[in-house]
Amino acid sequence: MLTIKEAIIVEGKYDKNKLSNLVDAVILTTDGFGIFNDAEKREVISRLAEKRGVIILTDSDSAGFLIRNRLKGMLPPERVKHAYIPDICGKERRKSAKSKEGLLGVEGMTGEILEKCLLLAGATAGERTDEPLTKADLFEMGLSGGENAAKKREALLKALELPARLSVNALLPVINALYTRAEIVDLLSRTYP
Repeated sequence: MLTIKEAIIVEGKYDKNKLSNLVDAVILTTDGFGIFNDAEKREVISRLAEKRGVIILTDSDSAGFLIRNRLKGMLPPERVKHAYIPDICGKERRKSAKSKEGLLGVEGMTGEILEKCLLLAGATAGERTDEPLTKADLFEMGLSGGENAAKKREALLKALELPARLSVNALLPVINALYTRAEIVDLLSRTYP
């Protein structure tokens, strides 16, 4: 599995699922055009771009380019890398018909093609130097599943200047991308001694 430093931005959950089997990286979805109306998600993407850079990997159809261009316009160009999939005619297995333009999307690409696209885009491959936080860690830290977990998580999100509505599942990859385990433990010890 390829470890990539940058966060990867894709259109939907099937794209994310495909990439999750190939790379160890933070992968966020735009939920198609949903990103246009989701200020909190745009803010998280901006923070990730600042901290570690992002790779935009959208479908090669007109909708994918519209989403890519919107993201491109909101992020600093020096913090964005663009990965492009080739135009391959066909349909994804889960769909009953081809897309409007008849092209495969990210989810329809082979793992080999996707890895090549990411590396050609300049993805920073390497090993993670610290141990990422897990759901079990968040539970042990009192950030999920326990009494006052929501209140403690809300205080942490505020201290980290992250959107208050981030669920535990959404919080985990974001804090792993933006902070080390030691930084989170230190912040929690200062917030909740």
